[in-house]
Amino acid sequence: MPLSPLDIHNKEFGRAFRGYDEDEVDDFLERVIQDYEALIRQNKELEERMEQMNERLQHFTNIEESLSKAIIVAQETSEEVKSNARKEAQLILREAEKNADRIVSEALNKSRKIALEVEEVQRHAAIFRARFRSLIQAQLEMLESGEWERFDEDVASNTKEPAIFSHPTA
Repeated sequence: MPLSPLDIHNKEFGRAFRGYDEDEVDDFLERVIQDYEALIRQNKELEERMEQMNERLQHFTNIEESLSKAIIVAQETSEEVKSNARKEAQLILREAEKNADRIVSEALNKSRKIALEVEEVQRHAAIFRARFRSLIQAQLEMLESGEWERFDEDVASNTKEPAIFSHPTA
């Protein structure tokens, strides 16, 4: 157990013949007591300061751990956001490809339908042309045949007024 200043102050030495000067020993002990008390005070102050520094160190260590955890969480969140963004982009891309395929398919179906309609119209036009040509040829043949002359003669002979249509008061 270490000595206290009080232990030094209360220490009594036995008397011996031709011993040390008592006043000189007392003065020296007094100086030792003062120096020892100063060292004890300084040691206490240093211990208190060391405790404060340890508390601050612990505080900063806690802050460092919190920041490290926050950085790790931020990195994980960042990676998760990137991953989700990639997945969403792939989903959007697949959806766009599906829509593009659907639009192309619809356009091809419409173009096939229109092509069929055009063929149908062309076929009807060809039939109409053929019938019209046939009609015109028949009319030309009729015009070139002698039947018109007979028709003219029949019309002329029929234009004479028959007797049954004459007025009786005449």
